[in-house]
Amino acid sequence: MDHRPPISRRNLLLGTAAAFGVPAVLAGCGGSEQPSPGSTSGNLGAVTLGSNASDEVPKKSLATVIEKFTQASVRINTVDHNTFQENINRYLRGTPDDVFTWFAGYRMQFFAEQGLATDISDVWQEIGGDYTQAFKDASTGVDGKQYFIPFTYYPWAVFYRKSVWEEKGYEPPKTLDELTALAKKMQGDDLVPIAFADKDGWPAMGTFDIINMRMNGYDFHISLMAGKESWTDPRVKQVFDTWRGLMEYHQPASLGRTWQEAAQSLVQKKSGMYLLGMFVAQQFPEEDLADLDFFTFPEINPTYGTDSIDAPIDGYMVSAKAKNVDGAKALVKHLAQASSQDIATELDPGTLAASSKADTSGYSALQKRGAELVSQASHIAQFLDRDTRPDFASTVMIPSLQSFVDKPAEIDSLLTSIEQQKANIFR
Repeated sequence: MDHRPPISRRNLLLGTAAAFGVPAVLAGCGGSEQPSPGSTSGNLGAVTLGSNASDEVPKKSLATVIEKFTQASVRINTVDHNTFQENINRYLRGTPDDVFTWFAGYRMQFFAEQGLATDISDVWQEIGGDYTQAFKDASTGVDGKQYFIPFTYYPWAVFYRKSVWEEKGYEPPKTLDELTALAKKMQGDDLVPIAFADKDGWPAMGTFDIINMRMNGYDFHISLMAGKESWTDPRVKQVFDTWRGLMEYHQPASLGRTWQEAAQSLVQKKSGMYLLGMFVAQQFPEEDLADLDFFTFPEINPTYGTDSIDAPIDGYMVSAKAKNVDGAKALVKHLAQASSQDIATELDPGTLAASSKADTSGYSALQKRGAELVSQASHIAQFLDRDTRPDFASTVMIPSLQSFVDKPAEIDSLLTSIEQQKANIFR
């Protein structure tokens, strides 16, 4: 039975606009340790922080936030984002850091249920007033205890450069037919209509999520992610058929391209639009950020309209094997403060603060638009690889979606394979 509390986006923003032994594995895959220069004289000893913030902007943002923490010395172990994510199970079962970056919702609950996270309900008793109930729900395990500190979140949408669209006379589409017509016009204007990349396996999940929610609704999508619906259901096949119809407008050779490289085609005005998280802003020079805008993916089924979006919540957990639990709890309490999140959202224009007490007056136009988009949505999804079991996401969905992107005509056999593998995992 799925015990996850439903997350209503309106409630979320109410009041706010395997094997074992991994640091060795993670460190061997690009990890880098860096002490926090601002936290060397604390009285709680040393705390280690395992971080997946490997890209330049979020890495600098986290380091700056940690500099303000003075209760303990902090050593950040930074690992490539995808490596961290794919090795998280063995990492937590090995000798993990005291605190580690992770995701809200199902993926947090999964590891809490495995006994791999420390209960931080006592921290929530102190900081709970700074968060809406829905953020607390997204941080709560199936046992009713809290295991997660929300830090930032970001909506997924279709991003574009305003200057290009003004020059060409493009308008944001309201329906799938209008999106297709716009894509055809972009082709005639010598633009790649839709920037696309899936070398790392997860970006294509965002496309599946949004088409499924637009066609079949949030409840069906979440039920499918929980293993309760069949992947051979005609409704799922229709999602892939619809996606296949958009493939001719996608940037070709996407399995050899990273999301950052796809984003550069948008920066360089070679592509017309890009479905991605708001973190795409990290790839834009500061002087070009004002030219970045977005629209929510258009309606497909009038029954559901555009009522649902992906808006994943990133944050921090304390590992069950933490050597310095007191220091770790002090650190996550620091990360829960609005002042810490204010620093992060100022340095990283692709994120929004989770705390209700965060200062949004300094938000860029893009961030304000992002907060508005989220506040208007009725339902929030945490993203495919966070709304389902991590083993299913990694071992089944990543290769399956990459197979579809490579050979979009072979839908029936693909869905049969996914369903068979799902049955062996969701027992």
